[in-house]
Amino acid sequence: MDGAFDPVIHAPARLQIMAVLAGVHDAEFSLLRETVQVSDSVLSKHLAQLAEAGYVHLRKAAQAGRQRTWASLTGTGRKAFAAHVKALQALARITDRMAAE
Repeated sequence: MDGAFDPVIHAPARLQIMAVLAGVHDAEFSLLRETVQVSDSVLSKHLAQLAEAGYVHLRKAAQAGRQRTWASLTGTGRKAFAAHVKALQALARITDRMAAE
């Protein structure tokens, strides 16, 4: 199988976060929360794990009088996500071949 599953990315919520961030320059915390459909505290924990792994950069700034958080993928994060997706695609190809037999 090509690539390797990344245990940091593989959790469903973190996989969704990485997928969203792969398609944008950055995303505001509330967009990620609505997309992943988790509470603030759960999203914060997932983002912290991704940041600790070096996959996500978190930026905080005041906007409209409130503290906001934006997340973006790092270069390392983009590479790790691409490798994880490659591993998932390889698994899907195996499944397709098995179903065709």
